[in-house]
Amino acid sequence: MMGRFVYSMQVSLDLRIEQVPGDNGAGEWLRIDEELHREANAQTRALALMVHGRVYYEVMEEFWPRAHEDASLPDFMHEYGELWTAKPKVLVSRTRRTADHNTRIIGGDDAIEQLAALRAGTDGGISVGGAALATQLLRANLLDELLLWTHPAILGFGRPLFDDYDMPIDLDLIEQRSFKQGVTMHRYALQDAKEARPC
Repeated sequence: MMGRFVYSMQVSLDLRIEQVPGDNGAGEWLRIDEELHREANAQTRALALMVHGRVYYEVMEEFWPRAHEDASLPDFMHEYGELWTAKPKVLVSRTRRTADHNTRIIGGDDAIEQLAALRAGTDGGISVGGAALATQLLRANLLDELLLWTHPAILGFGRPLFDDYDMPIDLDLIEQRSFKQGVTMHRYALQDAKEARPC
């Protein structure tokens, strides 16, 4: 049994995840329609676990647990809110002491070691939310897959997919799909991570 850390992110063609600091996925360059959202819901439903960095978690925590109460939102957003709230989650944070919504907290200097043990003891996909957390997992050779939702926009500036990472990464394309709004989904396996898995 071995889990897979999957860094899932909406990105521009130049691999930016935010144009303006703190836009938190609300940038006008994003083309998230019902078709895309329903696919994201399906991907989320299939996960064994979700792991979030603090900033990412707090953005999600602020909106999704109450989404089902907002009658102005469509049913697929209600569904995602229910999925996110119910799915087992791990929050990686040095400062948070409590968290609701089926969430436990990992913190401290041994967080990467705890995450490695979590991966080893989980059967299935583990989504990774947050660039800082994904970068730490990449540096520790624990990141297994990238699930990129690429939007037809070049931002030219803004936060990149990884923070301060300048080493080559070889990938294998294992899945791709196109959506009507011009968004493409690509799932890649990281070759080093794949080779590091026990047979």
